[in-house]
Amino acid sequence: MTTPSPTYLVTHNGGFHADELMSSVILTRLFPQAEIKRSRAPDWITPAEDRIIYDVGGIYDEQAQIFDHHQRGAPLREDGQPYSSFGLIWKHYGHAYLAAFGVPPEHIETVWANFDKGFVLPIDLVDNGALSPSSAGQLSGMTLPGLLETLKPVFDETDPQAETQAFELALTIARAFVEARIARSAAKLRAEVMVQDAITAAGDGHILELPMGMPFRPAVIKAGADHLLFVINPRGKDWALGGIRKEDEGFALRADLPASWAGLTGADLEAASGVQGASFCHNGRFIAAATSREAALAMAQIAVREALAQETPAQS
Repeated sequence: MTTPSPTYLVTHNGGFHADELMSSVILTRLFPQAEIKRSRAPDWITPAEDRIIYDVGGIYDEQAQIFDHHQRGAPLREDGQPYSSFGLIWKHYGHAYLAAFGVPPEHIETVWANFDKGFVLPIDLVDNGALSPSSAGQLSGMTLPGLLETLKPVFDETDPQAETQAFELALTIARAFVEARIARSAAKLRAEVMVQDAITAAGDGHILELPMGMPFRPAVIKAGADHLLFVINPRGKDWALGGIRKEDEGFALRADLPASWAGLTGADLEAASGVQGASFCHNGRFIAAATSREAALAMAQIAVREALAQETPAQS
């Protein structure tokens, strides 16, 4: 959306929450020259051309640049779930934010949707009381909205600047989480292109060779490359060899590394595997290392043979 550059970004004062903090992250990147004004004074929370108002004001009006969600008839998503100010700001400014962040144009819509579903929506729901942090069980006190709110000044703090200082600290932390999440989401899409090229190069083989460590399972699943069993890639001066998880959750692999390698290193692993340069195998048999590409590839080929040999009796 096209918006005149505002002079002020207006949100409420007092105790802060994740939704206006995250909204502030988005808006301050787009309008770095604008001043954040935290106030409930009528003169400030009345729409004007020089400001964007969010999480306060009792109105949702895109044209007037005011994005509140506390009023009767508050805005809902198409599926009926409630927006917080963060969801509204993300809806109207998220695409521009991603462009300013440097996400390639062809990836913006996918990153926007993934971030909306996995990051924005949970904060919307918690802020509206539609989702309780207690649903996280013992981790309820470690949810991001809860952690940000622990940064508020204590009740008997007398420093008049304490609230502003706490908000600024919380904003810095919120920004770090938003930017890291966006960067990771964008990186997964870049990786997908590279992994797809590697899948094509692997053909009917069972070993996927990547130019570096990167997220690969989503691309493997998307490509329907069920024949792939192991992945090798350079890692610093060495090479890594790993398995591919069967499911998004859990640790079960399509194939484990040979049992005879488990927990061995150096000369012991070289002897057990017969591969010069084999240097490490985790006791869990999900990852191993070698000193060269040739050694990693040789280890992977042995692992494939053993895995296929174990499958054969069950298929006969």
